[in-house]
Amino acid sequence: MSDIKKKKVKMLTYGCQMNFSDAERMTGELARIGYEETEDMNEADLIMINTCAVRETAEDKVYGKIGEIKGLKRQNPNLILGITGCMAQKEGEKLIKRAPHIDFVLGTNKIQQVVATVQALENEEARHIVDTAINEAEMPEDMAINRKTALSAWIPIMYGCNNFCTYCIVPYVRGRERSRLPEDIIAEIKEVVAQGFKEVTLLGQNVNSYGKDHKKATFAELLAMVDDIEGIERVRYMTSHPKDLSDEVIEVIKNSKHICTHFHLPVQYGSDNMLKRMNRVYTVAKYKETVRKIREAIPDCSLTTDLIVGFPGETEEDFQQLMEFIAEIRYDAAYTFIYSKRSGTPAAEMPDQIDDECKHQRLNRLMELQNKISLEINQSLEGKIMEVMVEGPSQNNEAVWSGRTSSNKLVLWNHGEEKIGDLINVRITQPQTWVLKGERV
Repeated sequence: MSDIKKKKVKMLTYGCQMNFSDAERMTGELARIGYEETEDMNEADLIMINTCAVRETAEDKVYGKIGEIKGLKRQNPNLILGITGCMAQKEGEKLIKRAPHIDFVLGTNKIQQVVATVQALENEEARHIVDTAINEAEMPEDMAINRKTALSAWIPIMYGCNNFCTYCIVPYVRGRERSRLPEDIIAEIKEVVAQGFKEVTLLGQNVNSYGKDHKKATFAELLAMVDDIEGIERVRYMTSHPKDLSDEVIEVIKNSKHICTHFHLPVQYGSDNMLKRMNRVYTVAKYKETVRKIREAIPDCSLTTDLIVGFPGETEEDFQQLMEFIAEIRYDAAYTFIYSKRSGTPAAEMPDQIDDECKHQRLNRLMELQNKISLEINQSLEGKIMEVMVEGPSQNNEAVWSGRTSSNKLVLWNHGEEKIGDLINVRITQPQTWVLKGERV
């Protein structure tokens, strides 16, 4: 390694956890050919933007960043600029037509091609490289991984999505569902546990349909295997599609030693009319039944969700049904979004698009209700002693440390002797809407 000239790569990542996991794999592979990561764009020999296409705002940020880098390319003509991820997959050659200073565009399942692509550009074998062909047989195994945290590791268990929700671009840019083999997943987790990681998060666009392609294991069976790995402290997973959450998965989590008691179950809406328009393939009644089963099996679990307001055709009556639904379900927290048109999706062509003012007004009403519920749920935890995994100093104060409960509640306390990765008990003294403040027991 010592004779390889050290070069610098700046990786900018937008979007979901899968993108961050892909970035760790790409920077890991690039380290093999002498690239070390830098925070400073000005000293980079290679800048990569790993992109998201789920919302328009994410794309706007990327175009802004591409424009910013144009000046750096003028100062340093040898600087290589590459675009990867979902927006790269969606736009392909259009990106280079719009910004000719981009050197390469690699689609979502081309992360294993990054070294060959960069080397071809370094050796001037090509001027521009665009590769967005989705080959669903290709799976990125045996890649070097440059993990970003010392505590929790992202573990992709599957790629792609078979659910064509009418608002979502993901199936078009990530391809069909492809599950990794259980033995490859288990080997990767054993490796990270040996490296000192205490927590893993299993990743997929819809983890509940894991294994439907290769039939080697269901998601419930995979969870049970991971739970049994020696040395693992906590197991998380995302994202769950409500239509596929099986009774077996609930049972495995109930009986597990290490699987976290946090269920993120994106409902998206609370009326059957809108769920049908969104092509979510479940009804409000079916979703409520799933929630009932979860809470019956694991009473101290937390439940969070994703919600979209302002979807085409949303009436005031639909919105009232959503508010009643939220008041009944009582989520610990909800990630709320205003519907954003994505060209290439059915919803973008639907009539009855909602105007921006109405969208924002409904979002504010929804958030007001959800924040009230979140605070009430957290206030019910006052005086309780909760087990917390220590993550380190909080953002604003070195003396105050933070960590999460199994149910994914963020907890703050005054730092004593504890180290990152320790499991400690904290008594909740000051519950707030977003965080729980407490004292070490």
